[in-house]
Amino acid sequence: QVQLVESGGGLVQAGGSLRLSCVASGRTLSSYGMAWFRQAPGKEREFVATLNWSDSRTYYAESVKSRFTISRDIAENTLYLQMNILKPEDTAVYYCAARPTIVMYTTPIKYDYWGQGTQVTVSS
Repeated sequence: QVQLVESGGGLVQAGGSLRLSCVASGRTLSSYGMAWFRQAPGKEREFVATLNWSDSRTYYAESVKSRFTISRDIAENTLYLQMNILKPEDTAVYYCAARPTIVMYTTPIKYDYWGQGTQVTVSS
């Protein structure tokens, strides 16, 4: 079992920045794929970014590429999402997810473990 706890959400003006954190516990993540998803009210859960824990390969949704950066701190067992140049359409609950695979999936159903989510609200 892997437990995931997100933090770092909040209210920010358009053009601002936030950094989300996801602390993992319960297992070593060396063979895991990690990801961030988001879900806005009335919409389906949407892929944001994914990272391979062992070699730090990353992949991003087109909508966030060049604005968001996914990274990890192995010593702290923590996944991050640095979000810059935020837009009102980035408003959503952001979720951290994990799966014991090196394959970088972009669909929520492929992930086994989820955090509780953290709210990000971007005002115009």
